[in-house]
Amino acid sequence: MNIAVLDAATLGNDISLSLFDSLGSVSVYPLTERDEIAPRISDSDVVIINKVKLDEEVLCNAKRLKLICIAATGYDNIDINYCRLRNIAVCNVAGYSANSVSQLTLAMVLSASCSLEAFRSSVADGSYSRGSVQNILTPVYHELAGKTWGIIGYGGIGRRVGAAAEALGCKVVVNKRTPVADAVCLPLDELLAVSDIVTVHLPLTDETRSLIGARELGLMKDGAFLVNVARGAVLDEQAVAEAVLSGKLGFFGCDVYSVEPMTENHPFYQIRDRKNVCLTPHMAWGAYESRVRCLEEIKQNILAFNDGKERNRIV
Repeated sequence: MNIAVLDAATLGNDISLSLFDSLGSVSVYPLTERDEIAPRISDSDVVIINKVKLDEEVLCNAKRLKLICIAATGYDNIDINYCRLRNIAVCNVAGYSANSVSQLTLAMVLSASCSLEAFRSSVADGSYSRGSVQNILTPVYHELAGKTWGIIGYGGIGRRVGAAAEALGCKVVVNKRTPVADAVCLPLDELLAVSDIVTVHLPLTDETRSLIGARELGLMKDGAFLVNVARGAVLDEQAVAEAVLSGKLGFFGCDVYSVEPMTENHPFYQIRDRKNVCLTPHMAWGAYESRVRCLEEIKQNILAFNDGKERNRIV
């Protein structure tokens, strides 16, 4: 069996791919440009990708291809309909990064709510030592307890974030396509209107694309926090940038972008260094433990496929 790993660099240089060696002949490419995809997968039985886009144009000549394994939960970079027509199986990895992504979500909110960077800087730059007062209390910050934390998307990540928010004393409200009995579920507009903090944990679909735009941002409280660790295109990015610049949003945190890496003409580039903005390079999923777990899951997906079993199958 021939296995091609097309973008190993996105998985980190500290992670070994040797666990796949027992499965067949493995070709590992750090990155693969668009015009390199077709030749690199032409003789492959299995392709492992993270961010590479696989559509009909590059898949049509991969006559041996039987299985695509995505090192991620989202699969919007795969032409699922074409794979279904060609009888190419597609597997993702569900749940592997829930701890990692929820941890970064909380880190962003906690750091912003405590103005942590401003207080750290007051010590680092020597101004605290040069002063005569034992404590610096500006900028003013507030407790999270008693605040309303709105969670859009209530899967494994959203539930972990919700549990942590409740432990901090927040009232948690949820927007979920199918309401559940164990959470306070609200329509999106109502959730946005009542929440002090909104975090987004949705897959990217036709239904969720640009889910939060200028109208939805206008419904939010002045000074509310917004954090997106889902997919960049779930937000109208231009509208969000304008909401930051106008002061509508008190804090904006984001780890994902419609174009990655973010280009200099991206709407967020102009707000990247603002004190109430935290933009990270799509790393929320990537704790070491999370990546190790992801690769082991991919191996198990391939073994299950070889045994004629369905495991984490999208198609």
